[in-house]
Amino acid sequence: MQDTLATLISALLAAGLYATMSYGLALIYGVMKIINLANAGVLMLGAYVTWWMWDAYQVNPLLAPLVILPLFFLLGVALERVAVRRVMEQEPIISLLLLFGVWLILQNVAYALWTGDTRSIETPFVEATFKLGGIQLAWPRVYVFFAGALTLAVLQLFLTKTQFGRAIRAVSQDRDAARLAGIEVERIYSVAFGIGIALSAFAGSMLSLLFPFGPDFGRALQLKSFCIVVLGGLDSFVGVAFGAIALSIAEAFGLRYMPASLQNLISFVVLVVVLIVFPKGIAGIIRSLRRV
Repeated sequence: MQDTLATLISALLAAGLYATMSYGLALIYGVMKIINLANAGVLMLGAYVTWWMWDAYQVNPLLAPLVILPLFFLLGVALERVAVRRVMEQEPIISLLLLFGVWLILQNVAYALWTGDTRSIETPFVEATFKLGGIQLAWPRVYVFFAGALTLAVLQLFLTKTQFGRAIRAVSQDRDAARLAGIEVERIYSVAFGIGIALSAFAGSMLSLLFPFGPDFGRALQLKSFCIVVLGGLDSFVGVAFGAIALSIAEAFGLRYMPASLQNLISFVVLVVVLIVFPKGIAGIIRSLRRV
């Protein structure tokens, strides 16, 4: 019984991590209908910037998001205006190739600046653990879980309670109608892309507290993020949160009966099944139930 409870708690903590690294991907797709293949590069760069500030200037890694969020928001806005905007009306493969190229550029920038050596952050907090009912838990995982929950709450409040958030939702639902209503669609695209990039970098900063990383960091996690976003319903943050929980539970309990090396196989099997059986994901199922 205790082993089952420990596995469940571990899965829920992992879900917070999975959701955090998927929100940016979901936002950009939900508003702009493009798949951000540069997500892995941004995750990696967010981790490196956190490590660099800690290593070079002794900045507490927990404070790094105060710099990373505005910095990567501006980077995302600039990237949207300089490059992404020029291919928005082209075939989807064009934006895929463009953002894949951005990913490769970010990866090679990391190699040039920090070499291919594996980096990690080692602080008393990163290594701290505590016991909960006899179950050993790591403080960084608990921190990342609550960071993910807080991110979801802030995003939901922003999108539902602010005028700009409602404008983002309007553009995501019908771009042409939103333009006729006087909404500056191009401005919404810039801000949404900037927020999406900032969220991905924030997730990378959180990941640096948990794992060693190098320039290739983020590749496998990006594939997992795609699985979570599809499972959640592509454009729903609440769906992404539930998708992250479902995937992390499937992985946690699946690994009790198979080798750890097959963890990614679970993700891809879940992705294929969802695409075939529930193509609209968890959010689509919930919407269907509401109509009944």
